[in-house]
Amino acid sequence: MLFISTSGALGRYIDLPVHITIAARALLAFFALWLYCKYRKIVLRIAPSDRFLVLFSGVLMGLHWMTYFYALQLSNVAIGMLSLFTYPMFTAFLEPLILKTKFQRIHLALGALVLLGIYFLVPDFDIKNEYTMAVGLGMLSALFYALRNIVMKRKVSAYNGSMLMCYQSAVVGLALLPGLFFFDLTTMTDQWPAIVTLAVLTTAVGHTLFLRSFKNFSITTASIISSVQPVYGILIGALFLNEIPALSTVIGGLLILSAVVAESLLSYRRAGQV
Repeated sequence: MLFISTSGALGRYIDLPVHITIAARALLAFFALWLYCKYRKIVLRIAPSDRFLVLFSGVLMGLHWMTYFYALQLSNVAIGMLSLFTYPMFTAFLEPLILKTKFQRIHLALGALVLLGIYFLVPDFDIKNEYTMAVGLGMLSALFYALRNIVMKRKVSAYNGSMLMCYQSAVVGLALLPGLFFFDLTTMTDQWPAIVTLAVLTTAVGHTLFLRSFKNFSITTASIISSVQPVYGILIGALFLNEIPALSTVIGGLLILSAVVAESLLSYRRAGQV
């Protein structure tokens, strides 16, 4: 979670167009994950019937990254990461519709708690306000992330997680690759350390360690642990970028994270593990 939490500060620090940042991140992450899969002798073959689903999940991942980084550019680490963490509520409402699972009425109350948290994050509801736009983009990013997770839920058990992340990074990188040919790459010289850190430490290493933790924890337990991610991210932003969140942001964040933890604990109990 500490490694993954660096995405917010790095997204704010890297001074490049978002599509260039995401293209470089995806291509470098793909290369790092491909080497890891080769080292671990992980089979990279995907059944023909699953190829479209993996391709589609890569598109959703790319849209998630793009909207998230635009949200970070328009606001700060706290606003960007906290608005993104509405994704568990999107998941709770979309999963019954897409996977035909039972809807839990408690999610209505938790969804209302998240909306109250969003109310505190948004300074005013003027679409011209950059922070308002950032929260909207952060929630859109959360929607794409929730859809990606739901789409891949039934495939995670059949394939290695690092292999799936490798393919998704490849899809994002290839889709955005043409943009690199129309950009002066010499202006990226001083940005490469941050981009490599984002691709390798945040994306490849962070997500691989998180997936490996599933061997010792249930996915629900891992989700509860992941709730610390915005806290880490905000602390990193405060330490390295001097971004101190406003009181209203702290209140909104506490409400959103309370809903996330409550949903994770409810899922834990429903699974009969408590």
